[in-house]
Amino acid sequence: QVELVESGGGLVQAGGSLRLSCVASGRTDSYDMAWFRRAPGKGREFIAAISRSSETAYADSVKGRATISRDNAKNTVYLQLNRLKSEDTAVYHCAAKRSYVPITTNDYNYWGRGTQVTVSS
Repeated sequence: QVELVESGGGLVQAGGSLRLSCVASGRTDSYDMAWFRRAPGKGREFIAAISRSSETAYADSVKGRATISRDNAKNTVYLQLNRLKSEDTAVYHCAAKRSYVPITTNDYNYWGRGTQVTVSS
């Protein structure tokens, strides 16, 4: 029963960086958190996840360029994106789940509305 609100998206040049934020309406201690993205005409793509015990996982498409972190005191999850490419252009969504299935699953239960990231070439 958590509400998620993303922020931090915008227009950046290729090679630049952004830090996205996701603020939850309640405490996040008991939730696994993740970031997904959806590009125009394409399906939802898993990007990164962080478990309630701070284990992390990344998609190959962003591995080495992305860092996911969490601050439970602020009910917030972050996604740092570096060396951005045109193909990173998408709406980025925050997600949360209470279950103990692996954090790399697509089956998260709560979703934010998303924040737009546009990378110019």
